Amino acid sequence: MTDRERWVRTMHYEPVDHIPDEEFGYWSDTFRTWHEQGLPEFVNDNTIADRYFGFSRRESVPVRLGLMPAFETKVLEEDERHKVLVDGSGVVQEVFKDGSSSIPHYIDFPLKGRREWEELFRPRLDPGTPGRYPENWEELKEHWKERDYPLGISVGSLFGWIRNWMGFERICTMMYDDPELMHDIIDHLADFILGTVERAVKEVDLDFAAFWEDMAFRSGPMISPSMFEEFLVPRYRRITSFLNEHGIDIVYVDCDGNINAIAGLWLEAGVNTMFPIEVRAGTDPIELRERFGKDMRLMGGVDKTKLIEGKEAIRKEVSRLEKLVADGGYIPHVDHRVPPDVTYENYLYYLKVKREAFGIPEPEPYEARKHLYEYPEPIFLPVEETPPPLT
Repeated sequence: MTDRERWVRTMHYEPVDHIPDEEFGYWSDTFRTWHEQGLPEFVNDNTIADRYFGFSRRESVPVRLGLMPAFETKVLEEDERHKVLVDGSGVVQEVFKDGSSSIPHYIDFPLKGRREWEELFRPRLDPGTPGRYPENWEELKEHWKERDYPLGISVGSLFGWIRNWMGFERICTMMYDDPELMHDIIDHLADFILGTVERAVKEVDLDFAAFWEDMAFRSGPMISPSMFEEFLVPRYRRITSFLNEHGIDIVYVDCDGNINAIAGLWLEAGVNTMFPIEVRAGTDPIELRERFGKDMRLMGGVDKTKLIEGKEAIRKEVSRLEKLVADGGYIPHVDHRVPPDVTYENYLYYLKVKREAFGIPEPEPYEARKHLYEYPEPIFLPVEETPPPLT
């Protein structure tokens, strides 16, 4: 059974030889720590790590959904440990100079109201901007026709992007203070997403689509379910209906935190798969299956903190998920990036236990598999950064 057959059949509750072998990823600090514990130095990012550990292959088509052109990136000030910079979204933030994994200290956000929306952001969210598709798109399409792995597409964000541009406080208050503007922005995002992905959805036989939101804390979502229903559900439904019409029936959302209060609304809106299901935040895959049955697919849900605790905790955590795996529609993996608190030894033990529990064969050594990762890369024309027109 190929990776593609296995993934598609798992997500449709059909029999498989074994479930896909997938993992979320790792923080940059984790690689540095593990290099001291035995991980080869060349394994220093998530793509290489996926290949090194021999996980199942799953890819997304390279369509650029971001702001184009990006804002001018520049360093405003720096000292021995930190630097204050403007990123490609126009956000002013303080970060560590050594690249340590940490949430930046946000200082200022560029999207403050309708003026900034109309002058700074709306023009950068045009599906027709050259460079959103790679120059070798036709070559890539021919390559994908022969693929043996699942291929999907990112369908962006209706809340998380705006939060990044406005900041958490402003997006929440704006829904009360200027709901008309928020409706306009979210409507435009839905139009932009549909206009940008339409070509790929119509020209390539895709297996899934993925939203990114990150709109929940440990205590629950950043906005109330009623606001979620008013502002987001109709726009999600527009996008998922288009995807369904073109044969894409697995649509997942990447949202950390406690999503219990809004998971059902996503399902209602056609987003039928939850990821990564952060257990310590209060979201549990077993409870989601009990609430929503097989209408909801699941990816993730292995409590990362159990990998810190040790081998017995790892065995118990994997064991508790065995029935859910047997029921189908579920791909278990660590519920976020693996932190540096997890030892390399414990992580390898976790992979061993997971693979044994779910009948996943051990991969061949990396050197014997390297040739499998030789395939066409997307070629994009450079898109220049431009300074914001507002002062």
